[in-house]
Amino acid sequence: MAGFILTVSEYLSKITFPLIGITDILEILLISFFIYQFMVWIRQTRAYSLLKGILVLVAFMIVVYFLRMNTILWIFRNLASVLIISIIIIFQPELRKILEQLGRRRFMAGLLSFDNGREVQERFTDTTINELIKACFDMGEAYTGALIAIEQEVRLTDIEGTGIIIDGIVTSQLLINIFEHNTPLHDGAVLIRGNRVAAATCYLPLSDNMALSKQLGTRHRAGVGLSENTDSLVIIVSEETGKVSYAQHGKLYRDVNSTALREALVAAQGKRFVDKRLRQFLKSRRLKKLISESREDIPDEKTEKKSGNKKEGL
Repeated sequence: MAGFILTVSEYLSKITFPLIGITDILEILLISFFIYQFMVWIRQTRAYSLLKGILVLVAFMIVVYFLRMNTILWIFRNLASVLIISIIIIFQPELRKILEQLGRRRFMAGLLSFDNGREVQERFTDTTINELIKACFDMGEAYTGALIAIEQEVRLTDIEGTGIIIDGIVTSQLLINIFEHNTPLHDGAVLIRGNRVAAATCYLPLSDNMALSKQLGTRHRAGVGLSENTDSLVIIVSEETGKVSYAQHGKLYRDVNSTALREALVAAQGKRFVDKRLRQFLKSRRLKKLISESREDIPDEKTEKKSGNKKEGL
C-alpha cells in the first residue's frame, strides 16, 4: 500500500499545470461565445439536419475504430478528402450566407442580442389559423391556385430571398388578393412567418420523388420538395380541381377538409401553456424569504435599548 501511494505521488509530482492568464480566459470566453452563436445559427437553418447526419457518421467511425474494423477504416482514410470537399459543397449556401452577414452592419447587433432566449409559447395565433383556413377554401371554391409555406423551426431565409418582401399581417383578404389571377404577386409561393406574410412570389425546390402521382403539377411538387428539405408545413390549393392539400415531412395529404387542415395547423402552431400562478408563487416565496433574511440582519429597537441600558449601568 505504501508503495502504491509512493508511485501515485511521484506520478502526480510530474504533472505540471499551465499558467492561466487573463488572455487565456478571454480566449476561452470568445471561443465559447462564437461556438454558441454558431450552434444557434445552424439550429435555424437546414444545415442542422445535415449536421446531425455528420455527427451520426462520426459516432459510427468511433465505434469502428474501437472495434478495429481495419477495412472500413482504410476506406474512410482514402475517402476523407472527398468527404471534406462534399461537406463544403453541401454547406455552400450556408457558408455563403455567413460571409454575406459578415459584411452587414446588423451582424454584430444580432450576435449581441440577448432576447433570443425567451420562450415562445406559440408560433402563430388562432386568428392566423382561421384566416389561413378561410383563405384556402375560399380560393378553392373560386379555383384559384395557391402555395403557402408556413415556417417552423428551420428558418426559410434563403426561400424568402427569392421573393418580394411583404411583411403584412396574415388575413384572408391579403392572401386571396396575392393569389388572384393576373396580379403581379400571384406566381410563386407565399411565406408565412409567425403571424405575418413575410414574402410572396417565392421559389420552392421541386421534389424528386418519383412515387408522386403524374397528375400532380409543379405547385404540388414544389410543396412536397420544401417539406422534404425543411420542417415547414406547405398548403397547396389546386387551380384545376379547387381541392386543398398540404405537405409535411415529405408526405402529401391530398383533398383535405377544413378539420384536417386545422389539426395540421394546430400541430404546427406548437402552443405551450405556462403556469403563471406557479411562477408567481415561487417568486412570492423567494421574496418573503429575502425579506425575512433582511429583517433578521436588522437589530430590533427593544434589543438596542436593552443593550444601551446595560452599557449605561456598567
